[in-house]
Amino acid sequence: MQFLKEKRFKQTIRQVKVEDEEEITYETATTAMRRAAHFFSALQASDGHWPGENAGPLFLFSPLVMCLYITGDLESVFPEEYRKEMLRFIYCHQNEDGGWGLHVEAHSNMYCTVLNYICMRILEKGLMVAKIMPAHEAGNGSLTMAVQFPYLLGEKPGFRYTSKMCCYFRLVYMPMSYLYGKRFVAPISPLILQLREELHTQPYDEINWKKVRHLCATEDLYFPHLLIQDLVWDSIYIFTEPFLTRWPFNKLRKKALEITMKHIHYEDDNSRYINVACVEKVLCMLACWVEDPYGDYFKKHLASLPDYIWIGEDGMKMQTFGSQLWDTSLGLEALLACKLTDEIGHTLMKGHDYLNKSQVRDNPSGDFRSMYRHICKGSWTFSDWDQGWQVSDCTAESLKCCPLLSVMPPEIVGGKIEPERLYDAINVLLSLQSKNGGISTWEPAGTSKWLELLNPSELFEDVFIEQQFVESTASAIDALVLFKKLHPGHRKQEIETFIRKAVQYIENMQRPDGSWYGDWGICFTYATWLALRGLAAAGKTYHNCLAVRKAAAFLLKLQLDDGGWGESYLSCLAKTAWTLMGLIHSGQVSRKRPNTSSLSSKALDQFSEGRWRFSSTGNCWSFPEDLYDTLSKL
Repeated sequence: MQFLKEKRFKQTIRQVKVEDEEEITYETATTAMRRAAHFFSALQASDGHWPGENAGPLFLFSPLVMCLYITGDLESVFPEEYRKEMLRFIYCHQNEDGGWGLHVEAHSNMYCTVLNYICMRILEKGLMVAKIMPAHEAGNGSLTMAVQFPYLLGEKPGFRYTSKMCCYFRLVYMPMSYLYGKRFVAPISPLILQLREELHTQPYDEINWKKVRHLCATEDLYFPHLLIQDLVWDSIYIFTEPFLTRWPFNKLRKKALEITMKHIHYEDDNSRYINVACVEKVLCMLACWVEDPYGDYFKKHLASLPDYIWIGEDGMKMQTFGSQLWDTSLGLEALLACKLTDEIGHTLMKGHDYLNKSQVRDNPSGDFRSMYRHICKGSWTFSDWDQGWQVSDCTAESLKCCPLLSVMPPEIVGGKIEPERLYDAINVLLSLQSKNGGISTWEPAGTSKWLELLNPSELFEDVFIEQQFVESTASAIDALVLFKKLHPGHRKQEIETFIRKAVQYIENMQRPDGSWYGDWGICFTYATWLALRGLAAAGKTYHNCLAVRKAAAFLLKLQLDDGGWGESYLSCLAKTAWTLMGLIHSGQVSRKRPNTSSLSSKALDQFSEGRWRFSSTGNCWSFPEDLYDTLSKL
C-alpha cells in the first residue's frame, strides 16, 4: 500500500454491491473491472513494473544470515532494525508445535526448524526461549538434515558443473563442491559451540559421521534414495576421496577447484552478481569469500544483496528472486483485455517501456556454450534484464504483449519494439522445444531420465535435470499464434511445426480425469486454465477436441457449494478466476453454464479502493497477494 499512499490514490468509481441470487449485469461487471484496473494501475512503479513479493519457502533467509555471520558482515549489511524485522518474519511463521515448515503454509519439518532456529540464535546472540521441536520427535530421533546438509552433499563428489544437470541444481552444487573441495570450515565461535550442544542428541565430538551419512528425519524424507545410490556414494567416498587428498591426485583436485571458480565467476559476471536465484547467490558469495575475503568478487556480491530483500507485513525476508517481468507481462495482458485505453493509457505506456528496456539484448559473454549456457538474446527473464537468465514462459508472455501493444497508437503506448528483436525472442522459444513437443523453462531438455536417479537430495524430486512443462508450452503456443498473425512470413513452417508438436504434447500430458498437473502454480486448476488457453489459441474447441471437453468436465466437477473453486474443501478467488478463464477458453459456456449464483456476490466483493480480498492458495510461494488476486480477477 506504500504506492497508494505516495500517489494519494483515491478510488473515484462507485463500489459495486451484488446480493446473493442477484443477476450480474454487463454494467455491474464493467464497473467492477474499471475499479480494479484503476487500482491495479496505481500499484505500478515509476519505471513501469509492478513490485511484488516472491517468497514463501522458509529455507531461503537462514543460509544468508549464516553466510554473513561467517564472513563477519552481518551487522554492517543488516543494522539492528533490519535484524528485528528479520526475527519478526521468523516468529510470524512458527507453527503451533514450535517448528517451521518447508514453506509458510507447511507442517513443521526438521530441516527448516533447525535452519530457522540457528538463524534466530545468530540474530539475537542469546539462548532462545521459543519452543523448538524436540529431537526425539524427528522420526528417527537423531541428527537433523539441516545440520548434515553441508556434509551429506559435500561428500558426494563427481558432480561437476555440467550441462546435463538443471541449471538450478548445478549452480547449487558448483559452489558447494568448491567449499567441500577446499575443506572449508567456518571459524569456531562460542555461539557455534553452543549450537552444537543444543542441536545434537549426543556430544558433537562423539558423533560418528560416517554412520549417519544417510540419516534423515522422516518429516524431511520426500524422496528416499535407492539402496544402490547410497552404495555408490559410500563407495566413492570411502575408496576415492582418500586418494584425492594425497599427492599426486590432490593436484587433480586443485585443478578442478580452479575450473570450478572460473565457472562461478562467469556466472557472477553474467548475472551481475544476482545469480539464477537466492540459494545459488549465497553459496557463490561464500565461495568468493573463501577464495579471497578482501577481493572484488565478494564485495560485488555484497552490493547486490538488496535485490533479494523484501519487507512485508510479516517482516523482512529474502525473496527467491524478483518476479518483475512475470508480473508486468501478465498485468499488461489483463489491462489490455479491459479495453480501457483512454483511461489507463499512461499505465500501458510505462509498462510497455519496461518490457522494451528489459529484453535481453545479447547472449552470455565469450564462449558461453563451453560454460554450459544457452542462448538468451531476445528473451525475457523472470525478474529483470540484469539477471540475464532466459525463461520460456516469461519470454512468451512478454512476446504476447508486444504485438498487442504494437497495433495501438504510439502516442498512447509508446513506440513499438523492432521486429528483429521479436525474431530473436522467437528464436529462443523455438530452441527450447523438445522432441516430444514440450517446452522447458531455462535450457533445452532431453537429458536421459535415468540421471534423475542420481539426485542426492531427499527433499526435492524431479529437479536434477531440465523438464518440459505444460504451462510453459501453453504460453509459447499462445504467443506464437499471435506472432504468426502479425508476422506471417517469419519462419512460418518452423512455427507451424512447433505449434502442432506443442499441441500434441499438451494433449498427451492430460491426466485421465481431464486435468493437467501444474508445476508453477497450485496446481490442477492453474495448469488446466493455461492448457485450455494454449489449445484455444491453436484452434482447438469444445466441439473439435476431446481434450478440451474432458478438461471442461473436470473443472465443472470441482465447483464447490459456495459457487467457487479450490483444491481443498475451501474455495479460493484466484483458483475461481483461473477456472472461469479456462471454461471461457474451452467454449463450454455455450453448452452449459456453471452455477454462479453463489459466486456472484463473492466475485464482485471488492474492497472500497478496488482490490479483491486475498484468499490463501495453499501455495509455497507468497506472490503479491492482493495484487495477484486482483490481477486474476481482471
